[in-house]
Amino acid sequence: MEHVIFDAETERPDGWEMVSDRVMGGVSNGALAVEQVGGRPALHLTGTVRLENDGGFLQMARDLDPADGWDGMSLTVFGNGESYNLHLRTQDLSRPWQSFRATFTAPAAWTTHRIAFADLTPHRTDASFDPKALSRMGLVAIGRAFRADLALAHASLWRR
Repeated sequence: MEHVIFDAETERPDGWEMVSDRVMGGVSNGALAVEQVGGRPALHLTGTVRLENDGGFLQMARDLDPADGWDGMSLTVFGNGESYNLHLRTQDLSRPWQSFRATFTAPAAWTTHRIAFADLTPHRTDASFDPKALSRMGLVAIGRAFRADLALAHASLWRR
C-alpha cells in the first residue's frame, strides 16, 4: 500500500523549494525546475556543490504531513551516478542541521529506492525518528564538491 507524496505525471510541484548552502554563507549554486528527464516529467535539481565558506549542499525540499502508520518512503529518481541523501525532519528537531538520513545512488536510468524509516540514521540529534512527527523532506546533494543532477518523478510513503 502507498500514499503518494508527489507524482510529476499528475501534480504540480507546489510546495517544493530549492535550498542551498548560501543560507549560511556557502557558495553552491543550483536551480530547481519541472522538465522532461529520461523521457518523463520530473522535478529536476541541478547545480554545483562547492565546499568554500563551510558550504557543501543543494537540496529540493518540501513540508510534509505526519506519516503515522507508514514504514518508509519510496523515491523514483534519475541522476548522474552520484550519491545523494534523503533528509527527513520531525517536529522533535529544533536545529536546522538536525535530520534523519539515508544515502542512495541516482544512476542515469529511472530507479525506485524504498527506504525504511527503521534504516534512517540520526544526524546531530539523540532523538529517535517518529513518523507521527514527520514535518519535512529533502533530497540533498551534500558533503563534497561535485556537479548535482537529480530528478524526482515520484515519491510516496509505503507500509508492509
